[in-house]
Amino acid sequence: MPQPPGLTNAERRLWTAFPTGSAVVLGDDRPAGPLPDRIVRAEIITRLLLGECEPRPGAVAAVRLRGAYVTGRLDVAGGRVEAELLLEDCRLVEEPVFANAETRQLRFSGCRMPGFDGGGLRVDGFLSLSGSEIEGEVRLPRAQILGGLRMNGTRVTASSPEKWAVSGGALVVDAGAFIRDAEITGGVRFVGARMNGGLFMERTTLANPGRIALDAQNMVVEDAAELSNGFSAVGTVRLRSARVNGTLSFARGRLDSSDPARMALHASHMQVDELLMRTAERIKGRVQLAYSRIDLIMDHPDVWPDELYLNGMTYQTLRGAELKNRLSWVSRDPEFHLQPYEQLAGWYHSIGHDDLARKVQLAKLRARRRRLHPVARVWNHVLDWTVGFGYRPWLASAWFAALLAVGTTVFSIEHPRAVKPADELPSFHALIYTLDLLIPLDTFGQQLSYDAVNWSRWVAYALVATGWVLVTALIAGAARVLRPN
Repeated sequence: MPQPPGLTNAERRLWTAFPTGSAVVLGDDRPAGPLPDRIVRAEIITRLLLGECEPRPGAVAAVRLRGAYVTGRLDVAGGRVEAELLLEDCRLVEEPVFANAETRQLRFSGCRMPGFDGGGLRVDGFLSLSGSEIEGEVRLPRAQILGGLRMNGTRVTASSPEKWAVSGGALVVDAGAFIRDAEITGGVRFVGARMNGGLFMERTTLANPGRIALDAQNMVVEDAAELSNGFSAVGTVRLRSARVNGTLSFARGRLDSSDPARMALHASHMQVDELLMRTAERIKGRVQLAYSRIDLIMDHPDVWPDELYLNGMTYQTLRGAELKNRLSWVSRDPEFHLQPYEQLAGWYHSIGHDDLARKVQLAKLRARRRRLHPVARVWNHVLDWTVGFGYRPWLASAWFAALLAVGTTVFSIEHPRAVKPADELPSFHALIYTLDLLIPLDTFGQQLSYDAVNWSRWVAYALVATGWVLVTALIAGAARVLRPN
């Protein structure tokens, strides 16, 4: 097909090379300005992509252009593109528009452009923006990318704080989303996205202070979500109701909400096979994990912030912290909830550490004090000090032995008076009499036969009252130790 009239030298070279897919090199660097020998109109590229020039038989047509200054808008919205597009080290004056188009492989490598519009785009191959500088928004809502998304080393700066730097609501990527070593200023939105080959954001920096750095609610990721190894988010990472069928890793990453009152990680109602929370430093901001279901949590006690919401979260396995750290972990919710303690105690019991499970239950009752009114709080302290709420039966036994010694000493000094006839009166024994007062039943007949006198009567009353509490606690403690569940 003859070339259209009015083409520049660079455009004629591109037109000639297109039928065979040959590369056209206009320069080995990225042009900063409109150099005359590098200018290519976006209209010419559009016409080639939409089939105005027939491919040569036996060859694969493609637009392969390096070092060009592209003027005008590259717009194939709604079209069907059979040729591949490779722009390398190019400068695009206006954002390319591929909305609702069907294309082959698209590659913008090391380019500069004011944005990219790919809403509803379907790519039979990969879409690459690696190494590019984008001063605007990358829009990929409802896009389907069969060969993978590549944004390695990409720099994206949103035009305003209200805009998303990368917007990919309901985006589907089949062969993995690779956004490594990128710098993104503004929020990234992957709400409802599906990453069938994983999401990899190692060494990437997301900066959106005081706002959402990554919004991935309801996102589904197969294999792995790597927000790790140098990943940094300044702003909120929101993974509410996300599903990761594999590993969600923040290992050696950094989470900073930029405001202690904001969420650094909002991941409630999330489902994850394995969660790695060994960040490079302590998380700055609050963390929300309520009602999430996680098979394995591997963490470090130093990474969690002061405010941590765990109510309703369930897990199968914990790794990385001892009991004292776990008790601190479940106590960081500003509002007291029973479930985190019950979940932790249940886990210790499931792995055969019933002694640690009892310590968690004891910590739960102590933490509950802050919700009690003053009188109940005092009684709570009394039960804790005397019998450990029944979870420390040895303490009840110690108190019982101490009271038995006190009573024996008192009634050896101040003998009770007899209240029965001499022929029915058993011999008095201070130890047995004290034991009869402490045990709620008249076991040895001493309590009904003798009555304490004077000041020792108050000691007898105290022994009867404390006996009821201690014996009840001993029975409850023994039941907890002996019962299998």
